[in-house]
Amino acid sequence: MKITDISLQARNNNRVNVSIDGVYSFSLDIAQVTDLNLKVGRELSDGELEELQEESQFGKLYMRALEYCLRRPHSVKEVRDYLWRKTQPTLRKKQTGIDNPVVYSERVASRVLSKLQQKTYVNDEAFARWWVENRQLSKGVSRRKLTAELTRLAQHMRKVVTDIKNNTQE
Repeated sequence: MKITDISLQARNNNRVNVSIDGVYSFSLDIAQVTDLNLKVGRELSDGELEELQEESQFGKLYMRALEYCLRRPHSVKEVRDYLWRKTQPTLRKKQTGIDNPVVYSERVASRVLSKLQQKTYVNDEAFARWWVENRQLSKGVSRRKLTAELTRLAQHMRKVVTDIKNNTQE
């Protein structure tokens, strides 16, 4: 199999369409194309083609998750739940109304979460601090009620809640 064309997408100038043997096969981010050293005329094995298609899924899901994370701070649990929904075909059909919506693999979703954490777009402590500031400013909520709300949000955040509680008492 041979890459016969790499062309910019009409709606998204940051992505390109890759054609194999004259037929569209998948799309990638421009950064992925350079990182993977893809060029027209390059021969691909079946294994390489599968890897490139997984990279395509990764790029699409990473951009969606990044947009989700940039709206406001999110906890790891919120992002993990968001990515999990993207791996479920029945939920994707309900959300999109499309009979065969794109469903991402769990392996790709875990890679996306790892990269978001590595780049610090997802951080439980930053989320907890944002939540406390937001609730105190908008509603004047007490420390006790904030602690209860954060505890309900995610059990894995108990340590962060305790740290914030200790810092606000000083």
